[in-house]
Amino acid sequence: MSARVERAQPRTSTRARPRTASSATPYLRLLTTTQFAFNIGFFAVLPYLAAHLGSGLSMAGWLVGLVLGLRTFSQQGLFVVGGALTDRYGPRPVVLAGCALRIAGFGWLAYAGSTATVIAAVLLIGFAAALFSPAVESETAREAVRHEQTTGTPRAQVLALFSAAGQAGAFLGPLLGSLLLLLGGGFRAACLAGALVFVAVLAGHARLMPRREEAENGALTRTAQSATTCSAASSWRAVLTNRPFLVLCLAYSTYLVAYNQLYLSLPAEVERATGSQAALGWLFALSSLLVVTLQLPLTRRSAHRMAPRTALVTGLTVVAAGFAVVPLTPGGPGGLLPGAVLVVLLTLGQMLLVPAARGMVPDLVVDRRLGLATGALSSVSGLAVLGGSAATGALLGAPAPVLWAVLAAVPLAGAALAFTLPAGHGGKYGRRGK
Repeated sequence: MSARVERAQPRTSTRARPRTASSATPYLRLLTTTQFAFNIGFFAVLPYLAAHLGSGLSMAGWLVGLVLGLRTFSQQGLFVVGGALTDRYGPRPVVLAGCALRIAGFGWLAYAGSTATVIAAVLLIGFAAALFSPAVESETAREAVRHEQTTGTPRAQVLALFSAAGQAGAFLGPLLGSLLLLLGGGFRAACLAGALVFVAVLAGHARLMPRREEAENGALTRTAQSATTCSAASSWRAVLTNRPFLVLCLAYSTYLVAYNQLYLSLPAEVERATGSQAALGWLFALSSLLVVTLQLPLTRRSAHRMAPRTALVTGLTVVAAGFAVVPLTPGGPGGLLPGAVLVVLLTLGQMLLVPAARGMVPDLVVDRRLGLATGALSSVSGLAVLGGSAATGALLGAPAPVLWAVLAAVPLAGAALAFTLPAGHGGKYGRRGK
């Protein structure tokens, strides 16, 4: 019997009863575990990179910022490349290549001692994620739709489990890195531990992840793929002229611009209120714990009561409310209450809108372009964050009511855009559009 994970066998009955996300197929469990492991390995290193560059390698502050920016660009900005390669070659080789590059990147970074080698290593680390993340995310969305059709479980519940697993990894990864630092291993030990995590992921996927030609019931065979694969140019043209998908990209971008304020405006607010940024770690931990503990029950309730568009609009509105209430919230113990309210509302909005937005992508593009579309969703958002961060940085010195009103207006504009999207699943293209 093959050791590879089998895809779900679709039922012909239209009366399948809804199940919980715990009924996920082995393949979906593999993809969810993948996200958990990816984030453990990544966040065991990332929180300590800036300090290593500044204190360990004596880089100037502007150079540290440049290195971190290059890492973000090589990852988020190139998601669309990984998505296009996933459509062309299938998820398995792209995920395996991404894991191999991440192992090499972490190993290189552990011993990099010059500016050039550090930049090369972080570019490799970022590009690795640009390969495997769109592949895993698009495959998860595809399987979530198939699971919905098979069992009646709303796809948002499956995607919520995926998000919660990622947040759990993001929560545990820094703890692993901190433990290694406390034990005296230093940044090099954190890098090597991250590399070992990806060695395990690579080995597991090499054994368990199905090849495209082995996938059954809904995945294209090699012959069918040859017949239906279109040119890269036509794929790009189809995605870039797909108005509903572009509207989704723009609406989702406003959320990521808002979410990025956890790293830009929130630190400024915490420092203003308390005189230092020491409490930031507690607020980030609060956000992660909210997702880990509340994502599944919240999505389980909302998925049966809200159409995806409604969840997206509601989530963006809740995010906007988080910014709007900051100047209206009286300072609590240590002056952290406004920041804590922002984190709670932004995280609640995130938990509503992210599974809904990702679940809408398969309805807005044809199946064979799902990887490209998933990558484009992140890349467009990355460009918006780049511009939005520059604009927000210019506003940080403005009066508080002006700053927070402008920040609240961004996700509100996204909610207005999202309201023009189709209300439910089964959009223009369905699952096998031509």
